[in-house]
Amino acid sequence: MGRSHKNLEERIEKSKEVLKEDLNTVRAGKANPALLDKVMVDYYGTPTPLKNICNISVPDPKSLLIVPFDPKSLGDIEHAINAANIGIAPTNDGKNIRLAIPPLTEERRRELTKLTKKMGEDAKVAVRNLRREANEGVKKQEKAGEISEDDRDEELEKIQKTTDESVKAIDEMIKAKDAEIMEV
Repeated sequence: MGRSHKNLEERIEKSKEVLKEDLNTVRAGKANPALLDKVMVDYYGTPTPLKNICNISVPDPKSLLIVPFDPKSLGDIEHAINAANIGIAPTNDGKNIRLAIPPLTEERRRELTKLTKKMGEDAKVAVRNLRREANEGVKKQEKAGEISEDDRDEELEKIQKTTDESVKAIDEMIKAKDAEIMEV
């Protein structure tokens, strides 16, 4: 008994982790290396995550410095950043690439909060789908005679409680990200 609930908790944690990673790629007003997490560079014909082929640092709150391990990859890195469409033009000085993080306009801040809210809604839909699957599993166990009616009710209650806590945690994550975006 309880395996549906345990599995549910693990799968919900994965959903929240994915949301956290996605939120990290949303640009707020400050320089954050996570902005580049999803940038893939065509490195000698192989799509490679940018962070695997260079050092990314934050020399000041308004810029990122990218120092490639292989100086020959500079052009490929610049191209990949432009292609990633993160809204920041890279500056190549022949050795490094700098990204100057421009201040966000009020309109852009609102667009970003809409994006984070959609990410949050998607994560909540995923959690609710996991809840449904867990509930179905518990009901099958009862039908098969593996657990009693009382055990089923107890499991369904635990599943609902976990779902409610997770939805609340997702809302908190979105609220925190929105506050970061709206901070001038």
